[in-house]
Amino acid sequence: MRLLLVEDDNHVAAALSAVLAKHGFQVTHARSGEEALQAVLPAAAAGKPPFGVILLDLGLPDQDGYQVCGKIRKLTSTPVIMVTARSDVRSRIHGLNLGADDYVVKPYDTGELLARIHAVSRRNAPGDETGPAGEDALQLGSVTIELPTRRVSVDGTAVQLTRKEFDLLALLAQRPGVVFRREQIISEVWRTSWEGTGRTLEVHVASLRSKLRMPALIETVRGVGYRLVAPAA
Repeated sequence: MRLLLVEDDNHVAAALSAVLAKHGFQVTHARSGEEALQAVLPAAAAGKPPFGVILLDLGLPDQDGYQVCGKIRKLTSTPVIMVTARSDVRSRIHGLNLGADDYVVKPYDTGELLARIHAVSRRNAPGDETGPAGEDALQLGSVTIELPTRRVSVDGTAVQLTRKEFDLLALLAQRPGVVFRREQIISEVWRTSWEGTGRTLEVHVASLRSKLRMPALIETVRGVGYRLVAPAA
């Protein structure tokens, strides 16, 4: 898999590139936001995915990593994993709103990073769709979930979701009111049993509540998981 590493610290980049190479990745190193965009642009202009995954550090010398993420998302649907020391939930949600697929906080374990890379790459694989078979759309009060097109709208207004946000919402919407265990959600949406994905799940739930402007839509069942509370029509 080709991987774009956007990191301004050459020592960090060299060490990480060596580890990634040992695991079969072909790493392209960009030291700034502009270099990252220039690396993505040629293939994106041709309508082809330039890389399998993009690792994007937020502390770049020329422009904020959030801005770079937004620009990348306009060029390509390649999965983006943000890498940063900013650990607060608000920063994570902001990254997801800009189109990031996942978020890793420094300092991180290399095994954790590799697991996340493989998780987002599986998400982008053909046929990786979540949704009940045989249905074209789900209507939950003012929320419409169009499964074939992966579009979501509230009162007719489109809501832009990331792939994983859509997959999570579609899974919970299959059975409104039914509690989905955290382990089940992680298994079906992230296609992994890796325990570290739990924090990512919490951030995605928070992001969905924010984007849909329905804090009560997804209810947390303490110690168990989540369930979707169908809103009134």
